[in-house]
Amino acid sequence: MGSNPARSTLIEPGLVSVKEAIFRTVWELKKRGYADATVQGYNQKLKTLCKIADLNRPDQVREVVAKKKCSLAFKEALVNAYDHYVKINKLVWNKPFYKRQRALPYIASAEQVNQIIGRASRRYALVFSVLRDTGLRPVELYDLTLRNIDIEKGTITVRSAKDGNPRILNLKPSTLAMLNEYVRKHECGLGSRLFPTPSAVQHAFERNRNDISEQLHEPSLAKIRLYDLRHFYATMLYHKTRDILYVKQQLGHKRLKNTLIYTHLVNWGSDEYVCRAAKTADEAKDPVEQGFDYVLTAPEGHMLFRKRR
Repeated sequence: MGSNPARSTLIEPGLVSVKEAIFRTVWELKKRGYADATVQGYNQKLKTLCKIADLNRPDQVREVVAKKKCSLAFKEALVNAYDHYVKINKLVWNKPFYKRQRALPYIASAEQVNQIIGRASRRYALVFSVLRDTGLRPVELYDLTLRNIDIEKGTITVRSAKDGNPRILNLKPSTLAMLNEYVRKHECGLGSRLFPTPSAVQHAFERNRNDISEQLHEPSLAKIRLYDLRHFYATMLYHKTRDILYVKQQLGHKRLKNTLIYTHLVNWGSDEYVCRAAKTADEAKDPVEQGFDYVLTAPEGHMLFRKRR
């Protein structure tokens, strides 16, 4: 029996295939205004569940999720996706409750992050650099168009993916140069998306990270997740400004408690900086392009710069 998602809702178990029901769920979520990346995430979770359970049998799904060997956070994500499927397709179930365990995120060093970026393809070197410079969520990156970017100032204006406040974020000169090259090469229009989907970015990051970890015989690199680029940005920003409210704003957090974790992740010492000096504006270009931050101009006229190791 075929289905037409434009008709009134339907579903009785066994009358419509799971494939059709997943399509109906995705179509309905898009109609309700869910972000494309959010819908895509739910779609992927439903396809994952479909491989291990009959989605038209809620009790079986509940049992399979309970026994699945994965994190509580992933179980929570599976349950939330399936809950949409249940409601849209007129099924009934007792939704289980999984509470993810909060853990301190792993904070990569600048050297580790740059190793991953440095060995990526040109496209993904740009993607990872933007995430490192701005702390954007992958879904926020996916929603960017040229309308959100001021090429002259090197800034990105973004609306939070989780109903937080809009914010303006800065790109490093080296990242802006890559972005300019990318836009020219691909002739991007003002309204077209610039970057790959979150799942594509996730897969590219993991593949690149694992290859580098194996090549360099550095197991610690394999611990770094795509989302750790956001944690890296937040930690660096807090230890640079010591302004937790500013960090909250720049991350797009709605609640301060989600930002406070960055106040005690890393205890930076004075030996964590590399310093450079420049006498002229021409000499100053080099440290700026390498990501050094201006500190002050000494009495004798030398400009001093520093960067985290």
